[in-house]
Amino acid sequence: MAHPRRVVSRPEVLERVRKLCLALPGTSEKEAWGGPTFRVRDRMFAMYMDHHHGDGRVALWCHAEAESRDALVASDPDRFFVPPYLGVRGWLGVRLDRRLGWKRIAELVEEAWRMAAPKRLRVGRER
Repeated sequence: MAHPRRVVSRPEVLERVRKLCLALPGTSEKEAWGGPTFRVRDRMFAMYMDHHHGDGRVALWCHAEAESRDALVASDPDRFFVPPYLGVRGWLGVRLDRRLGWKRIAELVEEAWRMAAPKRLRVGRER
Protein backbone atom coordinates (compact mmCIF):
# COMPACT_ATOMS: atom_id res chain seq x y z
CA MET A 1 0.00 0.00 0.00
CA ALA A 2 1.34 3.43 -0.94
CA HIS A 3 2.04 5.97 1.77
CA PRO A 4 -0.33 8.92 1.77
CA ARG A 5 1.20 12.22 0.70
CA ARG A 6 1.94 14.24 3.79
CA VAL A 7 0.97 17.87 4.24
CA VAL A 8 4.02 20.13 4.17
CA SER A 9 3.89 22.49 7.14
CA ARG A 10 6.74 24.73 5.91
CA PRO A 11 6.57 24.83 2.09
CA GLU A 12 9.13 27.66 1.91
CA VAL A 13 11.66 25.47 3.75
CA LEU A 14 11.00 22.54 1.42
CA GLU A 15 11.53 24.84 -1.59
CA ARG A 16 14.94 25.93 -0.25
CA VAL A 17 15.95 22.31 0.34
CA ARG A 18 14.71 21.38 -3.12
CA LYS A 19 16.70 24.23 -4.70
CA LEU A 20 19.91 23.18 -2.89
CA CYS A 21 19.57 19.52 -3.79
CA LEU A 22 18.49 19.90 -7.40
CA ALA A 23 21.33 22.34 -8.13
CA LEU A 24 23.80 19.46 -7.81
CA PRO A 25 24.77 17.50 -10.96
CA GLY A 26 22.75 14.42 -11.83
CA THR A 27 20.22 15.00 -9.06
CA SER A 28 16.53 14.18 -9.21
CA GLU A 29 13.63 14.26 -6.80
CA LYS A 30 11.47 11.24 -6.14
CA GLU A 31 8.59 10.89 -3.73
CA ALA A 32 9.03 7.97 -1.37
CA TRP A 33 7.45 7.14 1.97
CA GLY A 34 5.05 10.07 1.52
CA GLY A 35 7.69 12.77 1.09
CA PRO A 36 10.41 14.10 -1.19
CA THR A 37 13.73 12.31 -1.46
CA PHE A 38 16.71 13.52 -3.45
CA ARG A 39 18.89 11.18 -5.44
CA VAL A 40 21.91 11.18 -7.67
CA ARG A 41 21.73 8.45 -10.31
CA ASP A 42 18.95 6.85 -8.23
CA ARG A 43 21.11 6.72 -5.08
CA MET A 44 19.38 8.62 -2.29
CA PHE A 45 21.42 11.23 -0.47
CA ALA A 46 18.77 13.36 1.29
CA MET A 47 15.16 13.26 2.48
CA TYR A 48 12.90 16.07 3.60
CA MET A 49 10.96 15.01 6.68
CA ASP A 50 8.04 17.02 8.05
CA HIS A 51 6.94 15.80 11.50
CA HIS A 52 7.97 12.21 10.75
CA HIS A 53 5.64 9.97 12.77
CA GLY A 54 4.68 13.02 14.84
CA ASP A 55 8.22 13.74 16.08
CA GLY A 56 7.60 17.51 15.90
CA ARG A 57 10.62 18.20 13.65
CA VAL A 58 10.92 19.75 10.23
CA ALA A 59 14.17 18.14 9.17
CA LEU A 60 16.52 17.05 6.47
CA TRP A 61 17.96 13.57 6.74
CA CYS A 62 21.17 13.27 4.78
CA HIS A 63 24.01 10.89 4.12
CA ALA A 64 26.98 11.56 6.40
CA GLU A 65 30.12 9.89 7.65
CA ALA A 66 29.28 8.26 10.98
CA GLU A 67 32.14 10.02 12.79
CA SER A 68 31.10 13.46 11.46
CA ARG A 69 27.49 12.74 12.34
CA ASP A 70 28.37 11.71 15.88
CA ALA A 71 30.49 14.81 16.40
CA LEU A 72 27.71 17.11 15.16
CA VAL A 73 25.07 15.42 17.30
CA ALA A 74 27.32 15.61 20.38
CA SER A 75 28.19 19.27 19.77
CA ASP A 76 24.64 20.49 19.11
CA PRO A 77 21.84 17.99 19.86
CA ASP A 78 19.25 20.76 19.53
CA ARG A 79 20.00 21.02 15.79
CA PHE A 80 21.40 17.59 14.87
CA PHE A 81 20.15 14.08 15.60
CA VAL A 82 20.53 10.48 14.52
CA PRO A 83 17.45 9.71 12.40
CA PRO A 84 15.54 6.47 12.81
CA TYR A 85 16.04 3.70 10.24
CA LEU A 86 18.95 5.34 8.38
CA GLY A 87 20.96 6.48 11.38
CA VAL A 88 22.58 3.08 11.67
CA ARG A 89 23.97 3.66 8.18
CA GLY A 90 25.61 6.93 9.20
CA TRP A 91 22.83 9.32 8.20
CA LEU A 92 22.41 12.67 9.94
CA GLY A 93 19.21 14.46 10.90
CA VAL A 94 19.32 18.26 10.60
CA ARG A 95 16.53 20.28 12.15
CA LEU A 96 15.32 22.89 9.71
CA ASP A 97 13.03 24.45 12.31
CA ARG A 98 16.08 25.67 14.26
CA ARG A 99 18.41 28.42 13.15
CA LEU A 100 21.43 26.83 11.53
CA GLY A 101 22.05 28.88 8.42
CA TRP A 102 21.46 27.88 4.83
CA LYS A 103 25.16 28.04 3.98
CA ARG A 104 25.88 25.26 6.51
CA ILE A 105 22.88 23.25 5.30
CA ALA A 106 24.17 23.59 1.72
CA GLU A 107 27.55 22.22 2.84
CA LEU A 108 25.91 19.22 4.48
CA VAL A 109 23.77 18.59 1.38
CA GLU A 110 26.80 18.71 -0.90
CA GLU A 111 28.74 16.38 1.39
CA ALA A 112 25.82 13.92 1.31
CA TRP A 113 25.63 14.22 -2.49
CA ARG A 114 29.38 13.48 -2.81
CA MET A 115 28.96 10.31 -0.78
CA ALA A 116 26.30 9.01 -3.19
CA ALA A 117 27.48 10.44 -6.53
CA PRO A 118 29.54 8.45 -9.01
CA LYS A 119 33.17 9.50 -9.29
CA ARG A 120 32.83 11.14 -12.70
CA LEU A 121 30.12 13.50 -11.36
CA ARG A 122 32.25 14.36 -8.31
CA VAL A 123 35.24 15.50 -10.38
CA GLY A 124 35.82 19.18 -9.71
CA ARG A 125 33.56 19.17 -6.65
CA GLU A 126 35.91 17.39 -4.22
CA ARG A 127 36.99 19.16 -1.08
